[in-house]
Formats: sequence, structure tokens, C-alpha cells
Amino acid sequence: MMNRKKLVVAMRPNSNLIKAAVTILIAMTFALVSTSSTAYAAKKKKVRYGQIEISTNPGGFPLRIDGQPQGDTSQTVRVIELAPGHHNIEILLPNGGRWVRDFDIERGRKVCVNLNYHPKKFTINKSPCPYPVNVSAPVTVNDGDLITFTADVAYSGSAPLNYTWTVSPAGARIVSGTGTPTITVDSTGLGSQRVSATLVVDDGSGDPSCRQNAQASTTVVGKVLTPVECKPFDQFPSIAFDDTKARLDNLAIELQNSPDITAYIIIYAGRTSRAGQADMLGRRTMDYLTTTRGVDARRIVIINGGYRDSDFIEIWICPPGAKPPQPTPTVQPGDVQPARERTRPRKPRRRGE
Repeated sequence: MMNRKKLVVAMRPNSNLIKAAVTILIAMTFALVSTSSTAYAAKKKKVRYGQIEISTNPGGFPLRIDGQPQGDTSQTVRVIELAPGHHNIEILLPNGGRWVRDFDIERGRKVCVNLNYHPKKFTINKSPCPYPVNVSAPVTVNDGDLITFTADVAYSGSAPLNYTWTVSPAGARIVSGTGTPTITVDSTGLGSQRVSATLVVDDGSGDPSCRQNAQASTTVVGKVLTPVECKPFDQFPSIAFDDTKARLDNLAIELQNSPDITAYIIIYAGRTSRAGQADMLGRRTMDYLTTTRGVDARRIVIINGGYRDSDFIEIWICPPGAKPPQPTPTVQPGDVQPARERTRPRKPRRRGE
């Protein structure tokens, strides 16, 4: 029985413990409510912009931000909210000058600008821009010549000038002078076309009036091609074949020394020569050159030229593309009186005769 009483007493609720538990529960509930309220307030007041504070002494200067008018400046601070990022600030001064700066605005941060204007200390320098630029070039050149384009620039400033050249048509090529006042251009293959060179000059200031351009053109005259013609090599009456062979030997040497030429041999029969005389002389000539002298038959052209007063041979040398020579007979076929063919074989000569 004793043990049971103690157990009942131990299970009986303690009023002090209950009060403490309730107090802790209330405190936790308040903390959760306060934390939630604070988070909501922080979220509601989240900063989305940055600020720029501008003041000038004196005030009243026109203000532009990113090219847009923003009223006038004042001696008191003007606070302007800007989206985060890169911004351009421009203040127009009474003397016509400009105060221009670029700023990077960050979210939740501000940039302070204070400008003190002292007109007596400003010196207005006259801009050297714009300035005249002229490009000169020859009126005409021959195909394959170098064209010189020269720039005359009357710039009074002290900044170094930048020279940028472009040429046309696409086949034109700058050989020398890139980045200088004078360039040379190769005109090879541009016959009957106009080559133009365009120059852009600037002093690096960024002022559009300091960026000038000029152009000049030259007409390229096409090459005058000299017509390729055959040249006479030899001509002689065909009397003794030994004399003919000596002349054909000279022709064989010429063909050997000039492997790209072709020999045209025009053979004329005489007024009283036997029928078929020109063709017979042609076969004999071809046989001697190809068999005895070893000349390629494809480099020899035999032409029956008709008739002259006696058997006659003309030799012409023709380079590739030349127009073949034409026969020039002096006797008409109707005036020919061919010799009769021998009816008896020629009697062989005896030894010693």
C-alpha cells in the first residue's frame, strides 16, 4: 500500500511545471511570429536600385543621364535612383563645354558627384576638326603596273592620325603602305577595270568631325596582245636534193632548239614539171626529216602550194596559236604544161662514164 501512494503522488501534476511550459510555448509562438514578420518586412523592403547624388557649384547646369534630360543641377544634393548597371552622366557647362563621365551603379549603393565650376580656369581650345583630306592617283595605268594612291591631309592638331585604306575590286591587292598616307596597289589581271582606294582618317578622339574620308580611282588599261604570226625560215628553188637536204638540216636544228614550234613547208611545182611533182617533193622532204633527222612528224606540215615558174620550196616557223601560212602560187593551173612521162627506163650508167 505504501508503494501505491508514492506512485500516485509522483503522477500528480506540478502547477509550477505547467506554468513554465505555458510560458515557453507562448515565447516560441511570439518568436515565430516575429521572425515571420521580419522576413516579410525584409522581403517587402528589398532594394532594387542604386543611387547617384549630384551637386554642382554653382547650380543650374543642364543634366543628362544616358542621353536623356534630367533637369538642372543644384548646389544642394539631388538624389536620383538608377537601375544597376553602366550609366553615362553628362553636365553641360556655360562655356559650351561638357563634363562627361561613365559610372557603374550597384544595387543598394550610391555614387556621389560634386562638381565645382571655375570659368576663369577654363581655356577653350579650338578643335582642329574637321580638316580637309584629298587622295590622288594616276588617271590610267597598264595592266600589271603598281598604282600609287597618296593622301594629302591638312590636320593642325597634335594627335597622331590613323590611316585605314580599302581597295576595290576584290582582285586589287595592297602591296605596301598599309597604315600610312601612301599605298601601292597591284593591278595585275585588272585590265579594263577601275581600281578605287578609299581612305578613312581619324585622330583617335572619338569626335565624329575628326573622322574624315576620301577616295580616288584609276583606270587599268588592258594589255595589247601582239598577234602571234608565223615567220619565214627559208625559201629556195628545188634543183639539187643535196642542197635541199642541207637546208632541211638547218630546219631540224631549229625544231630541236625550239620544241614548241611547228614547221610549215609549202612546195610549188614548176610550170613544166611532171604531174604530181609537188606531192613527190613533199613525200621526199617528210621522209628525210623524220627518218634521217628524227623529227616528230606531228611537228611538220607539208602543203601543196600549186604552181610557180619552177619547183620552189618555202619553209615557215609557226609558234603555238599562229595562223598557218597560205600558199602564193604565181602560175594558174590552166597555164601549166607538165613534162611528159618517160616511156623508157633510164639507161644505167656504166662505170667510168
